Order: sequence, then structure tokens, then C-alpha cells
Amino acid sequence: MAEIADKVAGRAPTTGGRQRIHVRSRANLVFRRFVANRGATAGAVALSFLILAAASAPILTPYDYARIAPSSTYQRPSTEHPFGTDRFGRDVFARVLYGGRLSLQVGLIATAVGTGIGVPAGLAAGGIGGTVDNVLMRVIDVMLAFPGLLLAIGIVAILGTGLTNLMIAVGIGSVPGFARVVRGSVLAAREHEYVLAARAIGCTEWTMMVRHILPNVMAPIIVLATLNVGSAILAGSTLNFLGMGAKPPSPEWGIMLADGRDTLTRAWWVSVFPGLAIMVTTMSINFVGDGLRQALDPRMKMP
Repeated sequence: MAEIADKVAGRAPTTGGRQRIHVRSRANLVFRRFVANRGATAGAVALSFLILAAASAPILTPYDYARIAPSSTYQRPSTEHPFGTDRFGRDVFARVLYGGRLSLQVGLIATAVGTGIGVPAGLAAGGIGGTVDNVLMRVIDVMLAFPGLLLAIGIVAILGTGLTNLMIAVGIGSVPGFARVVRGSVLAAREHEYVLAARAIGCTEWTMMVRHILPNVMAPIIVLATLNVGSAILAGSTLNFLGMGAKPPSPEWGIMLADGRDTLTRAWWVSVFPGLAIMVTTMSINFVGDGLRQALDPRMKMP
């Protein structure tokens, strides 16, 4: 009615302006809720520092992660080598920095694979229902019967070892979580008035799911995707530790853990520093994900 009144009076419609103001106020509210969470803020700062350090690896260290120096094997941490050296004389600090690129790549791409498959599957199951829902959910139930890491190992065994296959395997292992969360959110959203209104004006099921339901169920998808990045990094490091992903001399954190497992008593730094990198990265991502969950939940009150 306000839009019609604006047209009659010769004024420009104000609906778009109100919508933009609403979006901005919603974004400001989410930001203030996120910043009010000290754990989420600390996680975001730590994660930003890790990403910046990995991106600035050539500036932060003069060493090549693959350069072998037989005369410098197993040197303890020092000013020259802050994290020491490994059995080949390679600088552990440089390998940790460059390894952050690979680990973050694994987490992001695996999450993209899981989201790209799981979200459409959940939309179809919850939006179409019937036979489609039954078939998709039975497939998801079969996948859930296997632990995620075991499922990833099986997929790598079928596809073959390698970093690309590892990312695909870890991503497929996360599909059931995305599919079930999206399906549940879609089933709840279908009962809202805006869905009934879209159906009343003749929207097709697919248009209604993509244009009306999906934007309103993005909050749990964003939170789950954020948390899944940390899980994917941990799973990828585990598979690399087992020798099923990247190959030496790649500076992947899981490979570095495997390289130092036999020398923990006399060269602890070879495994400890990449292990700390994995721990700090996954904890930071989990804190950020928890902060997003609270910030995006409309039922949460401002602290």
C-alpha cells in the first residue's frame, strides 16, 4: 500500500530503501553480537593472524621449505631457525608457514565440496519430499553409518592417493551433515507465511526453494560451513599423516607430524610446532563458528 501511495503522490517508492536499511541494521546487529563474544573475537583475530602469516611466508622467512641442508639437521630452535630444523636440515618455521596454505586450502575446498553437494540434496529432500526425500535420506543414512574419517579413507582408497582426491574425500564425508541440517531447516521454513504467499502467487517448487526458502535458511548453513572448515583441516591432516594425501616434500602439517613421530624424545620441535598450528587453527575456527551461531540466532539476546 505504501508503494501504491508513493506512486499516486508522485514520489519514488520507498520499499527498496526500507529494505536496504533493514539489511544494514540486521548486519550491524549480527556484528555487534559477534564482537560481544570474547571467544569469537579472539578466534577471529588468531585466525586472521594465521592467514596473514601463511600469505606472507616469503616475507617472514628467507628459507625455502624444501631446501635441504645436511649440515644443519636437527638444530634446536634458535634465532636463525625459530622452530628448529628437521632431519634434512629444512627450516621448520618455513614449512609451518607454507603448510598453512595447504591446510587452509584443504579446509576450504573440502567444505565447498560438502556444501555444493549437501545443500542441494537437503533442499530437494525437504522441498520436494515424497520419494525424493526417502531416497536421498536413505543414501545419507548409509553414509552416516560410517564414521566421517573412515568414509574419507574409503573414498581415497577408491580414487587413489593425492591432495586433490583427499579434498574430495573429506568433502564427501561432510555431505551428510549439510544435507540433514538443510533438510530440517527447509521443513521448518515451509510452514512460514512467506512460503504460503509464494505458493499462492504461482511460484514453482524449485523457484520457491531457491528464491524464498534458501535465503532464509542460510544462517545454519554459514555456521555449519565455518565449523566444517576446522573439521576438514583436522581430517585432512590425519589422512596426510597416514600418507594418503600430499606427498613429500610438501610442507603439509600432517606430513610434518609423521616426519617427527620417531624423534619426539630428541627432536620434539619437528612435531610440536605443526601440531600447535593445527590446534590453534581448528580452535580459532571453532570459536568463530560458535560466535556466528550465537550472532545469527534471532533468539539470542544481546549480552
